[in-house]
Amino acid sequence: MAHSEHIQCLNALLEEMDGVEDNSGIAVIAATNRIEVMDEGLLRPGRFDRKVHVPLPGRDDRLEILTVHARRLPRLTADLARWADQTRGFSGADLANLVNEAAVEAARVGRQEVIDSDFTLARDRVLMGARDHGRTPSDRDREFVAYHESGHALM
Repeated sequence: MAHSEHIQCLNALLEEMDGVEDNSGIAVIAATNRIEVMDEGLLRPGRFDRKVHVPLPGRDDRLEILTVHARRLPRLTADLARWADQTRGFSGADLANLVNEAAVEAARVGRQEVIDSDFTLARDRVLMGARDHGRTPSDRDREFVAYHESGHALM
């Protein structure tokens, strides 16, 4: 869909939400984990009146999420219970990414089996991004990382 088509769809949705016509029986549900980048028109009073906070998964939920995503791995010897303990603060998407990155790491070294060390590297990649070989971070980059990590510590 082209950008202009997205804008037309958004405008049509906003008109529907403004109640120009009788739309009884229509419910609009939206979800985001990045509310700060949403269009201000969607956040205006009367548009989305209910906000439901969905908390991050607890330890048992993280284990279930990891188990679901690990089912597609051919051979897994990593201790998922251990990784459920070590991933406090991860969302379901983060956990899916963790399993995927661990599988990629195992494949990168030519191993069919996904082991704990693959999860260790995957966790670091999910938390800190891919390693950048051969580049020394500038003082400005270090400052940005420090602010970012401080935010995690405060949360």
